[in-house]
This record gives sequence, structure tokens and C-alpha cells, in this order.
Amino acid sequence: MKNNSVLFLLLVFSASVSAQFTQKPLPYAYSALEPFIDAQTMEIHYSRHHAAYIKNLNAAIVGTEAEKMSITEIFSNVSKLSPAIRNNAGGHYNHELFWTILTPEKNTKPSVDLEKAINETFGSMEVLKEKLNAAAATRFGSGWAWLSVSPDGKLAISSTANQDNPLMDIAENKGTPILGIDVWEHAYYLKYQNKRADYLAAIWNVINWNQVSIYCEAAVSKKNR
Repeated sequence: MKNNSVLFLLLVFSASVSAQFTQKPLPYAYSALEPFIDAQTMEIHYSRHHAAYIKNLNAAIVGTEAEKMSITEIFSNVSKLSPAIRNNAGGHYNHELFWTILTPEKNTKPSVDLEKAINETFGSMEVLKEKLNAAAATRFGSGWAWLSVSPDGKLAISSTANQDNPLMDIAENKGTPILGIDVWEHAYYLKYQNKRADYLAAIWNVINWNQVSIYCEAAVSKKNR
């Protein structure tokens, strides 16, 4: 009995150590974004791909300096960490952001401040969409396209390969992401096959501008402190 108790405590301790990062519940049903993103894609994307990044990240950080770091601290030091930590930390963070900037709610709009920033930076919402879609369409292979608040507090568009993002110290274009578009094939292939452009056109129907506005306000406020 004593040996069983010790084994149980060891298992509990091991689980607590390796479960630093967890997956938040998806804020809507898998089918909620149809017809633009299908339920099967959402279920596989969330419950398998994103879940795997978290599982692999928690395994990769055990026994390393990253074990005590927050996700943003990992990104600030990612050039010094293993590829496994870099890839899986990015995969976790990027997907957590992605789920929140999508919504089944119709016709959400940017806040007054975000709309003003979009118009000042890009000229119009339509130009922003064109430029972000171009960044996503021309990202070779797998990766992401980003709308970020740059270090000088301005809006900026960029793209990154694989699961990198603008918060990482290795990023060519640094900033705080407020909107990210996943262009890995697992994000769209079941419905759109190789037609990435069709996916990019459709996704604007489910962008949660309310949440993007909140992220923008927080990022700008942080830059102004």
C-alpha cells in the first residue's frame, strides 16, 4: 500500500510539472463558423493539432530553463532554446490567438481607434485585407500572416514560417500580434483543398473585430507606458 501511495504521488508530481501549459476551451461549437470553416476542420485543428502542440511543449520544457518561463518569456529567449520548444510554444500561442479572433457573430466592426489606425496606415479596410491576404498567399509552405502592433505603436503586416510569430526574438518583423491567419494546410485543406486564396477570402466573414480591437488597445497601451 505504501509503495502504491508513493507511486501515486510521483505520478501526480510528474503530471503537475509537465502540465504548465493548458488548452482553453474553444469559445464556440466546431460547426459555428460554417460555411466558411467546416466543423470537421475545426475539430481536427483544435482537438488534435493544437492539443499536440501543448502536449509536446510541456514535454519539451521539462528539465530546461524554459520550465519556469511564461510563454512570452519563452519567445523573448527562443533563439537560445531548442527547436522543439520554439515550434511547439509558437504552435500553442498562435492557435490560442487564432481561436479568439474568429467568431460566428455577424458583422463585427473595428473600434473607432482601430478603424482610424487602419485608415491612417493602409488607407481603408479593403486595402488592409488585400495586403494581409497577399502576405498569407505568398507565404511559401506552412506559416502565418499577421496584423501586429509594431514596437513604435503602429499597425504592421508580416508573415512568418512554420509556427514562428512576431513576438519571438528571431522574428524579422517584431511586434505584438492582434490578428493572425493560419495558412498551414490543416487549417483549410478539407474544405478548400489547394485553393488557399478561397480560404483567405472566406475567413474575413468570421473575423472577430471586437476581439482584435481589444488586443490592439492593449498592445498600444503597453507601448505607451
